[in-house]
Amino acid sequence: MGKIKHIIFDLGGVILTLDPNQAVRRFEEIGVKDAAQRLDSYTQHGLFGDLEHGLITAEEFRKSLSELVGREVSHKECAYGWQGYALELPERNKHILRKLRSEGYRLVLLSNTNPYMMEWVSSPDFDGEGHPVEDYMDACYLSYKLKLMKPDVAFFRKVLEAEQISPDETLFLDDGPRNVEAAASLGIHTMQPINGEDWTKEIYDYLNKE
Repeated sequence: MGKIKHIIFDLGGVILTLDPNQAVRRFEEIGVKDAAQRLDSYTQHGLFGDLEHGLITAEEFRKSLSELVGREVSHKECAYGWQGYALELPERNKHILRKLRSEGYRLVLLSNTNPYMMEWVSSPDFDGEGHPVEDYMDACYLSYKLKLMKPDVAFFRKVLEAEQISPDETLFLDDGPRNVEAAASLGIHTMQPINGEDWTKEIYDYLNKE
């Protein structure tokens, strides 16, 4: 095993604790009757998937959602729905990200996400201390900007090429089994935390392997 120098993090389910049921409830409040079918913990479908894939803009999503529910849905309501996924940002995660960077690891975010979620994640409100996620990362690769989504291996290849890093020197953390399998198929070392559980000690088991 090569010495790990780069760590790629998923956002929801790893850095953030996810609550998919809260997102479903919020979209049901907005009027999406089949929200549970449209929303998934790992990969969204239909209109919701098109937004995360970068196939439509935030405004196009808002207009289509308005048509779907039969009334004008506001940008704020869309953000309220999507941000329902985020349950909390544990203090331990903030601490470990700072610690890993101080130890010389290059930290990269690789996320299936969308403009509405990133309005909060990229804002000073993200960590409650005035810092957006970008302050914790050396680089961010977002599905809707690159028009690529996990578990497509092309998404992982894009990051490896852009970062000019070797899979053997890279560790990837994601709570999604298919995403972990895709990364592993390229020779990337992987770790699959469980949403909401503490992975901050376990990560050193991987980093300290020789």
